[in-house]
Amino acid sequence: MLTRLLVPMDDSEMAERALEYALDNHPDAEITVLHVVGVPSMMMGEAVALALEEDFEEAAGERAEPVFERAREVAADRDREIDTVVAIGHPGRQIVDRADGYDAVVLGKHGKHSDGATRRFLVGNVAETVFRRSPVPVTAVR
Repeated sequence: MLTRLLVPMDDSEMAERALEYALDNHPDAEITVLHVVGVPSMMMGEAVALALEEDFEEAAGERAEPVFERAREVAADRDREIDTVVAIGHPGRQIVDRADGYDAVVLGKHGKHSDGATRRFLVGNVAETVFRRSPVPVTAVR
């Protein structure tokens, strides 16, 4: 029986479906929604802007809040509560690093990035990293 689930979320429909799946199929499990704010790189313009903020961690929390608000709404529609956590770094690595404290990871098959080519590359990379390196079972929802 799964008692603790990690649900990584961005603001994509697929991530929301993953949360719905976790809530609907594991009614007794504690669910933690993880939002990862990327570290600055040449391919991640939003993260570069974030790095220019005076308080990086506070700004990361502010960027995560809309995702968490939607996640709380989804949970409330099912009379459930969730925990939330913000991580900073590469999404795949952050998910894998935190997965050990959970029974399973439930993630959407596709996430959201600004342009199509970058999205396909990065989303595939995140999912592949999680599938290959997770110390716990992973469920992909589509």
